[in-house]
Amino acid sequence: MPHLTVHLPEGRLAGNEPALVAALTDAVVEVYGAWARDLVNVRLSGVPAGRFAQGGKVVDTTVSVVLGLRAGVFDRPDAARITARLGAGLTDAITRVVGDDLRAGVTVELVASPPERTFVGGVLAV
Repeated sequence: MPHLTVHLPEGRLAGNEPALVAALTDAVVEVYGAWARDLVNVRLSGVPAGRFAQGGKVVDTTVSVVLGLRAGVFDRPDAARITARLGAGLTDAITRVVGDDLRAGVTVELVASPPERTFVGGVLAV
């Protein structure tokens, strides 16, 4: 179950939530296929002005994306291609909705979760 947590400046998020959720979901589906659409879980978090910093300085051009996915994706022979497509696709989705001027500040982190560590509704997800 791909799950995304996206932190971005509140001023960029406000009013863009539906478009951003749709774009992020579509980006994951482009890589995994249509079967994954209903499994994509998106959490958006607006960060108030002055609460993002880089290099010791407050910035408003940073976006942090954490995508949790099954660890097995990294063992596939096409892992490099899949991960590159996810990183580029999610970055493109965000900049398409909230502005290309944020592109250089978008960080996408892919976090592996072994199958025995994901539960939905209190039950191990298969």
